[in-house]
Amino acid sequence: MTAGSGTRGPARNRVSPLGEVIAAPGRGAWMGNRGRLHEGRDTREVVRNHQTRAWITCRLTFRDRRAAQWEPGHYTPLFFLDEAVALAAGHRPCAECRRPDYTRFRGLVAAGLGTPRLLAPELDRLLHEERWDRRHRTRRLHTARWQDLPEGSFVLVDAGPALVRTDHLTVWRPDNSYGEQVSRPRSGTATLVTPPSTVEALRRGYPVQLGDSSGQAEVLE
Repeated sequence: MTAGSGTRGPARNRVSPLGEVIAAPGRGAWMGNRGRLHEGRDTREVVRNHQTRAWITCRLTFRDRRAAQWEPGHYTPLFFLDEAVALAAGHRPCAECRRPDYTRFRGLVAAGLGTPRLLAPELDRLLHEERWDRRHRTRRLHTARWQDLPEGSFVLVDAGPALVRTDHLTVWRPDNSYGEQVSRPRSGTATLVTPPSTVEALRRGYPVQLGDSSGQAEVLE
C-alpha cells in the first residue's frame, strides 16, 4: 500500500514507540492504520489517537494500491521508523498484505496465552487493553524484569523510549531516528513500552525488523 506525500513539510502522521502520532521527517519502513484520525478536507490536523481497536502495520506497497492521505472519510495512513517501533506502539501485522507475518505473530501470542486459537478480534482486544488506559485516555505502560526482555522490545528510560538489544539500549529520538546507545541493566525492573503479549511473541521468535541510525535494516529471528 502506498500513500501520497505532502509538500508542506513533515505531516503529523509518524508514530513514536509510545503510540503518539507526531510530525517528524522520514517516511519509515512501514505504514499503519488505526482508523480515521483526521477530519475535514485540505487539513492535516489529527483530532484523535485512534478510531478502532485494530491497529495494524502494513507494507509500504501492496498490489499497486494507493492509500488516500488526508482525504475525508478515509483512514489516516501512519508511518513507522521500523517494525520494532510499530510493535511498541501497539500495532500488529496486517492480515491481508502481511498474512504470513500476521499468522506467525498471532500464533506466538496464542502460545504465550496457552490457547490453541486466537481470533483477530480477540487479538485486537487484548493488545488494546495492554496499550490503552480507557479510563484516563492515556498510554498504558507495564513493568518487566530486565533479564526477561527480548531484543526488539522497547523500554522507557531517562533519555526516552529505547530499543532493547543484547548488550545495550538504543534511544529513539523525536526526529524519528535512532540515537545514542546506553548500557542495558542486567537486574532490576524495566518500564516496558511494548505490550506484554507482543513481548512474548518476540521472546518466542517473532522475526521483527529493526532499523538503525544509518538507515540500514536487519531482521531478528
